[in-house]
Amino acid sequence: MINQDSGAIALVGSGEYSLQMQELETELLHLAISKGKKNTFVQIPTASSHEGQSRREHWQSLGKEQADRIGSQCVYLPIHEREDAFNLDFLDLIADAGLIYFSGGDPHRVAEIFSGSPMWEEIIKQWNSGTSLAGCSAGAMAFGGTIMGLRRSNHSPGLSLLPDIEVIPHYDKMLGWLPERVASFILKSDSQSVLLGIDEYTALVHTDSWRRAGRGKVHVLRGALDFKE
Repeated sequence: MINQDSGAIALVGSGEYSLQMQELETELLHLAISKGKKNTFVQIPTASSHEGQSRREHWQSLGKEQADRIGSQCVYLPIHEREDAFNLDFLDLIADAGLIYFSGGDPHRVAEIFSGSPMWEEIIKQWNSGTSLAGCSAGAMAFGGTIMGLRRSNHSPGLSLLPDIEVIPHYDKMLGWLPERVASFILKSDSQSVLLGIDEYTALVHTDSWRRAGRGKVHVLRGALDFKE
């Protein structure tokens, strides 16, 4: 849950490490630096690392290029399987990080690998002391209490960082890709969570309050959430 000492958090619809989202990622990093955190940009590729070494190298390269543009130290955190999230040697790599960023892919995989792990506990500890935390697409979905079954036929538990929020990323595109499934999520009457659709290259960001950032829209599809445009 968000408290007064927590760092910023960003739920991003798409575009991690892109030129379009550089301004937001720079802001998230500098907010943490203003709270005494280091100028380090930690990048976590877990959501897509099962796609093979070439995809791992692709995302690592994009992340390094973004960190260089911003002027920060890039820390690529190779958490590819669940045992990696229990590797205590990795904990020091995120100590006092400015920004920890979960990139896109499979959100269910993120939750399955990080849930109940020492690494997730350390990430929460760092965020609660001022580190900025961001999740793009799958990362944003995994932060919620429930992960929508966009790629699977069923929903699954998220990491419950934001237990009362569910996210549909790429929302402006998702309506065309999976219109019936999106409609079924919106009409899901047994859920008490707020359901958000976040457009591509768009984010919902919390500092002292929620606000939209980026080129698109944030859609409150079920429930209520106040944010600044």
